Amino acid sequence: MTSYDVTAESPAPPSAVWALLLDARTWPAWSRIDALESEQSEGVGAVRAFRTGKVVTKERITALEPERRFAYEGAENPQLTDYRAAVELHELSGGGTRIRWHGTYSARWGMRWFLRRYLRRFMQDMATGLAEHAARVRR
Repeated sequence: MTSYDVTAESPAPPSAVWALLLDARTWPAWSRIDALESEQSEGVGAVRAFRTGKVVTKERITALEPERRFAYEGAENPQLTDYRAAVELHELSGGGTRIRWHGTYSARWGMRWFLRRYLRRFMQDMATGLAEHAARVRR
């Protein structure tokens, strides 16, 4: 099992960060995801499909703790198996939000070294993009 654990901070309150995280339609505006391929309910059990380049991945929401924790698992991913991740939001004492995005996964042998570096960078970009976008659109 391989893992990543990245953080970013935003001056926006957890409510603003949460609103963007929960609304999959906003993800292409603040992440490296090109498009939302399908839209379903945003509750636990919902499956969302995202396209990045030519690759489409599907993720199932597994837990929602409003303004605190968003967890999901890979429902369909051509490169990863046993993928589980969570985004945790922590209100900072001086205002703002610390975003912690972490996950675990398995990858086939020939892809492990590449995915370890790629996913850490990709997920750091996701957390940073979310933090910066939330600061711009504060809700």
